[in-house]
Amino acid sequence: MPRLPGISQKEAVKVFQKLGYRVVRESGHLIMSNGSRRLVIPRHDPINAITMGAIARDAGLTPQEFRELL
Repeated sequence: MPRLPGISQKEAVKVFQKLGYRVVRESGHLIMSNGSRRLVIPRHDPINAITMGAIARDAGLTPQEFRELL
């Protein structure tokens, strides 16, 4: 699987907001939900590419689909 770029936490939030996810809780990590799925986004800058790939996969996105939303 092609790797995703390491991106900032703010960029990741913007991508998932485009997909209908909303921030439901903020602490050491951001918790986002679309009503049926929950994503945990770390507050790192940048988020490691492997971690970002796992978060995108949890959201049901392929690496290519995630890149197109950036």
